Amino acid sequence: MRGRAAAWAAAADVVWVIVFAAIGRRSHDEHEGAVAVLATAWPFLAGVAVGWLVTRAWRRPLALWPTGVAVWAGAWAVGMLLRLATDQGIAPSFQVVAAVFLGLGLVGWRAVVRLASRRRATQARP
Repeated sequence: MRGRAAAWAAAADVVWVIVFAAIGRRSHDEHEGAVAVLATAWPFLAGVAVGWLVTRAWRRPLALWPTGVAVWAGAWAVGMLLRLATDQGIAPSFQVVAAVFLGLGLVGWRAVVRLASRRRATQARP
């Protein structure tokens, strides 16, 4: 079960970062396709990988703390550092938008799953 949860969690994290990149590109009228979206997403995906490795997220992939928070922090911090290192923009407004959007997704979906699991457990009690 843990392996399946880890695979789903990793997929959810990757999808959220790709959605973030796609929305960002679209909001700037940049419509070059999937390769361009991945080119925008890769620094943040690298950060997600760092967060997973640091917390060994595969052990507790659905945990808000430390997994969700570390994956979020890794995605944001590593993403910004890699964008800076590769001469991509890191305007202050972008930093804020990225922090909020990534946080809502990378921590948020875990919070929703946790609440749903608790609700199911409560309803299952006689």
